[in-house]
Amino acid sequence: SDDIEDVSLFDADDDSSRRSKKSKIRHPVASFFHLFFRVSAIVVYLLCELLTTSFIACMVTIILLLSCDFWAVKNVTGRLMVGLRWWNQVDDDGRSHWIFEARKVSAQGKKASSEAESRIFWLGLITCPMIWVIFAFSALFSFKVKWLAVVVMGVVLQGANLYGYIRCKVGSRKNLTSMATSYLGKQFLRQ
Repeated sequence: SDDIEDVSLFDADDDSSRRSKKSKIRHPVASFFHLFFRVSAIVVYLLCELLTTSFIACMVTIILLLSCDFWAVKNVTGRLMVGLRWWNQVDDDGRSHWIFEARKVSAQGKKASSEAESRIFWLGLITCPMIWVIFAFSALFSFKVKWLAVVVMGVVLQGANLYGYIRCKVGSRKNLTSMATSYLGKQFLRQ
């Protein structure tokens, strides 16, 4: 009976401590502002006609919130929360080049971002542009043409971030896929 050790079954304690470390939000301010500007723009759009009769004040407020969201997501939260970034670079010839980057995994195989932050980032990034598309159809079918311009700005600004980050996430895999396809094509032709 002296040789018996008290060991947790299937390393359950180790898994729970790993899960709590992975699900911990490392950048709470970035996570807050990632959702704050997006949700605020949607709330202002929904409540604007109830709060004021000035269309211009509502439009300016919504576009400012959307612009702050675009800047914050593109320049801050994407880098901190998921390790992705994108930008446009103009070379000396005047040609525009879009650059999409993803943070490299460390030598130990650990990611710098947590799963909870990643879920918050992608949920906000995908859900809000879908809501703006619904608002666009709603404004179009209810013949609220003046609101259509505001809604189109929401779709464009949040859609641009969504497109940029999807290209960042999938871009490296696309290169690997094209390399694998060309390799398999060469092997097929050799046979």
